[in-house]
Amino acid sequence: MNKNSLVIFVISYFQIMQTTIKFIFFLFISFYTFSQNLTGTVFGLEKDKKEPLIGATVNWQGTKIATTTDVEGKFSIPRAKANRLIISFVGYKSDTLLIKDDTDLQIILQNENQLNEVVIRGNSTVIDKLSPIQTEIITSKALAKAACCNLSESFETNASVSVSYNDAVTGAKQIQMLGLAGTYIQMNVENIPSLRGLATTFGLNYVPGTWIQSIDVGKGAGSVVNGYESMTGQMNIELQKPDMAEKVFLNTYFNSLGRGEVNLNLAKILNKRWSVGVLSHASALQTPLDQNKDNFYDLPKYYQGNIINRWKYQSEKLMAQFGVKFLYEDRLGGEIKVNPLNLNGTKYNFSNKTNRIEFFSKTAKLFPSKPYRGLGFIMNGVLHDSQSKFGFKPYDGKQKTLYGNLIYQDIISNTNHSYKIGSSFLLDDFDEIYGNIERKRTEIVPGAFAEYTFKYLDKITAVAGSRIDFHNLYGKIFTPRLHLLYALNEKTDFRLSAGKGFRVPNPLAEYYGNLVSSRNVVFLEEIKPEISWNYGISLTKELGRKNNVVLDFYRTDFKNQLVADMEHFRSLYFYNLDGKSFANSAQIEFNLVPTDKIEIKIAYRYFDVKQSIGKPFRESILLPKMFINRDRILFNIGYALPYDKWKADFTIQWNGTRRIPLSGENQSVSHITYVGMNTDIAPAFYNINAQITRNFRRWEVYLGGENLTNFTQKNPIRGADVPFGTLFDGGMAWGPIVGRIIYFGTRYKLGG
Repeated sequence: MNKNSLVIFVISYFQIMQTTIKFIFFLFISFYTFSQNLTGTVFGLEKDKKEPLIGATVNWQGTKIATTTDVEGKFSIPRAKANRLIISFVGYKSDTLLIKDDTDLQIILQNENQLNEVVIRGNSTVIDKLSPIQTEIITSKALAKAACCNLSESFETNASVSVSYNDAVTGAKQIQMLGLAGTYIQMNVENIPSLRGLATTFGLNYVPGTWIQSIDVGKGAGSVVNGYESMTGQMNIELQKPDMAEKVFLNTYFNSLGRGEVNLNLAKILNKRWSVGVLSHASALQTPLDQNKDNFYDLPKYYQGNIINRWKYQSEKLMAQFGVKFLYEDRLGGEIKVNPLNLNGTKYNFSNKTNRIEFFSKTAKLFPSKPYRGLGFIMNGVLHDSQSKFGFKPYDGKQKTLYGNLIYQDIISNTNHSYKIGSSFLLDDFDEIYGNIERKRTEIVPGAFAEYTFKYLDKITAVAGSRIDFHNLYGKIFTPRLHLLYALNEKTDFRLSAGKGFRVPNPLAEYYGNLVSSRNVVFLEEIKPEISWNYGISLTKELGRKNNVVLDFYRTDFKNQLVADMEHFRSLYFYNLDGKSFANSAQIEFNLVPTDKIEIKIAYRYFDVKQSIGKPFRESILLPKMFINRDRILFNIGYALPYDKWKADFTIQWNGTRRIPLSGENQSVSHITYVGMNTDIAPAFYNINAQITRNFRRWEVYLGGENLTNFTQKNPIRGADVPFGTLFDGGMAWGPIVGRIIYFGTRYKLGG
């Protein structure tokens, strides 16, 4: 970064910090004072070693004031007239403490040595031992292993999920799991389907990492309770709760590219029942980056402002949460200066402005004498307005969504037999215009579901569910799913799953990066909904108290799929599947904790993904899918001194080769068949990340680096010298666009 860029960055960064902090404090200082609540952490003691207990119950003796510990064993509970605090957790001896003026308690429960542990615990990731769905919980400790500025950067140490850029111009990122794009993963925020529709383009950038409490990553078709769109997996992102979070959390970040961020979270317990929180974010990159000297921004310049105001009400018989979210983002990319070869001396510009407003509410009727019974209602509304331009072509997209879900749960005779029933409603209204292509549709989908769970001792858990939805455009949709967990012994768990998925694709939003090209976008036919079946098998084996190995295999078969055919450099064809399409995924992962100071993750993943293409020439040829690497190896090691005073993390990823289209210069214009068609192979490459963190009483300071090998894809934009020519294509990214990144940040925590 040159001297002028550094000056611009420093000025922009501190302006963002100053403006954001003043703005947030101006809005909320009027109601903010230190809350009178008791905080602490609950640990379990086993073999003279302590570890956080997740979901332990904490309540004041003789009152109905209670709470539970979070994924780090932390709790926050309003003070009461009572002075005795009761702490309990299944498998551990309950304890009663006499409380005076204590704060930040450290509570250790003794193991009763009677029941199995609820989860296999590690320092940063947790495998849900009781769930029949193969689920890994990424905790806030794991998120702190890397910069984790937003959701797209939250999976750097995760073996199952990989992240890459969609293209070399827009800065949009995509995730992959089980060999398929993130569009086939149902992305929920606190059990509300959220990152879908037009938000699939930049949605991963809309959830700052400092807002996240934990991420549940489930493989295979998920529960029918949350809808029919889960095809290869389901993620649920839990945000910081106002009654559990720190009173003040301030995070700052900047890197060597000129990107700066400020995140400020505020939380206040107003009284025994009400709490309020604010999550805010501001970020910017205004440095003109062009490391490969192709006269295109390597990353677009942008501003983003993002804020949530949420409220929570908790009583003995009622729990309610509601809030509103606002987001504004402005991106500008493309050519840096005018190319004399361009038409009329015009620069090729990419631009995007997004306004997004969202409200949500979750209400639950509780039955204190019958804790297994509950009635909940979820509502969510979204207004999403995005305006983009690719050279001379505009793309405007608008989405209006209203979602509701009513859920009732209870038992049949005893807790070995439980069920959930309910009904849902979805309204999606899309209005998209790209050049002379206009795509409008309104979906109205009422539905109903039922899910039955059977448990036999600690050996078997089986969940069978189905739902039926009535789509105004596509008729009746039947979605069955089955999940089975069988404990072979105390240390070994076996899982099976099978389920159907259904979704209506949004081609322009999902292949947004491919619009940065001279390709002619062609819809060969009316696009039908995608339908798939997913089958999975997994084995989890404990190797000692904290060590484990996980083996799994999943297969996804498509009955219909959107095909985005990029085999021809002049065209991008969209059409329905005619033939076969499948994805096989196999993975082995070791999670090792040799000492309390060291944590190691080693994983290997294999993909076999193929799709039938060729409809433009009335053919159906089964070929490996573009841009999917067959092999991936992950190695992560973390080291921490006592009390996490110093922490260091090192991650290395090896990404194997993958099939990519031939460059326009080499592809034959007279190509008329897909049989024996030649393609290019992208090389394998390493990616190394590292971070070191120093903890103080209330502060954390971290310094890290990404892509330390400085590997970048050569010429990621084809035909960059003539962007209005027939060979121009910015959607061929398969590797890193920018080289080595060094970053620095701080975290400040008060209370909580």
